[in-house]
Amino acid sequence: MRSTTRLLSSVTDRPIDLNEFAGSEGFLFVKDGVGVAGRGVAIRARRDQVEKVLREITDDNSSAIVDSGPVAMGCIPFIGSDPHEFVIPRIVIGKTSTGEQWISQVGADDLDLATAIMPTDSKPKTSAASFAVNPGVPVARYLEAVRRTANAVRDGRLAKAVIARDIFVSADQPFDIGAVLLRLKASFGSSYRYSIDGLIGASPELLVAVSGNQVSSHPLAGTAPRSGNPVTDAKVAEELLSSAKNQIEHRIVIDMVRDTLLPWCSFLDWQAEPSIVPVANVQHLGTEISGQLSEPRPGVLELAYALSPTPALGGAPREAALQQIAAVEGMSRGRYGGAVGYFNSRGDGTFAVAIRCAEFDATRKTARLFAGGGIVADSEPESELAETQAKFQAMLAALIRP
Repeated sequence: MRSTTRLLSSVTDRPIDLNEFAGSEGFLFVKDGVGVAGRGVAIRARRDQVEKVLREITDDNSSAIVDSGPVAMGCIPFIGSDPHEFVIPRIVIGKTSTGEQWISQVGADDLDLATAIMPTDSKPKTSAASFAVNPGVPVARYLEAVRRTANAVRDGRLAKAVIARDIFVSADQPFDIGAVLLRLKASFGSSYRYSIDGLIGASPELLVAVSGNQVSSHPLAGTAPRSGNPVTDAKVAEELLSSAKNQIEHRIVIDMVRDTLLPWCSFLDWQAEPSIVPVANVQHLGTEISGQLSEPRPGVLELAYALSPTPALGGAPREAALQQIAAVEGMSRGRYGGAVGYFNSRGDGTFAVAIRCAEFDATRKTARLFAGGGIVADSEPESELAETQAKFQAMLAALIRP
């Protein structure tokens, strides 16, 4: 198969907003305006096929932008061995950190690109939809799962496990996914915003990114609410930094990410102490990790599978935590808690942790939302419930904002 890549300015004299290009039916992965958006499907491929398929596309590239060209986009489910596939969009528009934009067309060169890239109507529509919010996992079941997991940690059966719950938001009209993405852009522009096959979200957490021989990750673990009052939020941030419970939870995640990446690296560095990462409605403990990959260089997809699910969404030791989750949580997570992102034929790309998300059914009248928290010995069920309630607000506001 062949593809053509060129500067976007050769097709149109105006910049294209990636959010608007993806609209309600396309594919999106973007942060701070940088990333990729796609329309149409050239190829769908399984995990064991997709890298080979990408490499076999012959790209006629006149853009002179290093990371341009066809990409694959998709989600790694929470249980990575579950069936899943990646999509190579028919048309992709990318934007670099320097503001350059490129466009790739995969397959027969039979499209009028100037027409094909016209923005979709993704402006929020006025509606009088009514909504109902109902729990998936009963709250009592969730509280008991937290109690049992904290007991398992105290008994020494594991160091940490993340227990999550879900809620369902139903509407009497289909949700406008394009409008929801625009609301997420307004509130969470510095998060990784994504829309892939009915899963949309705004994740603050970088799982792994690869660019040439450079690798980076920014794990988050440990959460506190934000009130919007700077004085109150600063005090809560100080308490988060000094919290033994949150520091333990965070250290478990950092150690796993570091130990996983080290064998692939000639050099790896990380912050000595975590810092506060504020999001619109909550704040997290975060630690930046970066390094240089050894040869033969792994691609970002291989690293994403090795890291996912991280202890920030699974636990430690991994197998013991996954067994605990399966025993007590009471739901199938699907793509929640896995990874979402994109990569090119050279193995460069970015994956975020698939959190702060909503998964739509075929009618788009029902959205399933997820939230969880890391459980250690000192975890209190009611406090963990409050943490999930705070995390739900990001997607709830985007879905039902009048």
